[in-house]
Amino acid sequence: MAIKTFPLGGELTINRLGFGAMRVAMGTFAGPARDPGTGIAVLRRAVELGVNHIDTAGFYGRDAVWANELIRTALAPYRDDLVIATKVGPLPGANGVPSGQATADQLRGLVEADLRSLGLERLDLVYLRVGGVTGPGAESIAERFAVLAGLRAQGLIRHLGVSNVDAAQFAEARAIAPVAAVQNRHTGDRGLLSECEEAGIAYVPYFPLGGGVGSGPLDAERLGEVAARLGVTRAQLRIALLLAESSAVLAIPGTGSLDHLEENLAANDLDLRGEDLAGLRG
Repeated sequence: MAIKTFPLGGELTINRLGFGAMRVAMGTFAGPARDPGTGIAVLRRAVELGVNHIDTAGFYGRDAVWANELIRTALAPYRDDLVIATKVGPLPGANGVPSGQATADQLRGLVEADLRSLGLERLDLVYLRVGGVTGPGAESIAERFAVLAGLRAQGLIRHLGVSNVDAAQFAEARAIAPVAAVQNRHTGDRGLLSECEEAGIAYVPYFPLGGGVGSGPLDAERLGEVAARLGVTRAQLRIALLLAESSAVLAIPGTGSLDHLEENLAANDLDLRGEDLAGLRG
C-alpha cells in the first residue's frame, strides 16, 4: 500500500492528496469568475473528505471572487490539522494574468495581504514563486528568499518553499533557510526530486492533471487501457501515478465542481501494480 501522508517540515502530518484552490475562483486566469457559493461548497466538501492541505495564492481570483476569501468564508475557524500553503512573487497585470514579479521590497506586503485575506496570524507554508509560466529561469532568488526567511524568523511564516526553480535556485534557497517544499511544473527533474526525497522535502507538482505527470511521457492509449481495466477515470489514474512517483510527492488537483472533487479524491484509494507503472511510462 502506498504511504498516504507526509510530514511537512518534519512536523505537520498532511495527506498526500490535497487540493489546489485556483479553480474555485476561476476557470483560468483569463476568467470568468466562478460562482462563489459553489466554491465554498467544494472547499467544505474537500475537508469533509479528508483533505488537510490546501494550496492557494493571493493572485488566484477574478473580479470579486478570490480563492483566499472563499477559503476563509468556507473553513474559518480552521481545523487544527488543516495546512494552508500560499505563494508570493507573481504580480497580476492589467488583464488579471500574473505577468510580473515582485521585488524583495514588495514581498512583505504580499505576505501580510495573504494573512489578512485568509484570516490567519501565521501562514503554514509560503512559497517564493519565481519566473514565468514557461519554467525555471537562471536568476538569483537569494535576496527575495532572504526576505521570506526574515518573516519566518518574525513568526509570520511557519515553513518556506520555493516554486518554479531549478537545482541552482533550490540550493541557493537552502543555503539561506530550511526549505519544506518545492512546487514545480512536474516530476521530470529526477535529480531535484531525489534531493527532496533524501532531505525529507515535499515535492508538489502544480497543474497535476495537465501535461507532465511522471518522469516520462504518458501514452494516451495505454493510459486509457489501464484506466478501463481498473474501472477508473484517466484523471484518477494520473493522480495515482503521480503519488506513485515518490513518497515525497504531494498531489494538489483542483476543481470548481463537486462531482470532479469526489472523483479526484477517490484516486487516493487506487494502488497501482508495478506492471501498470512500467507499461504506462514505457
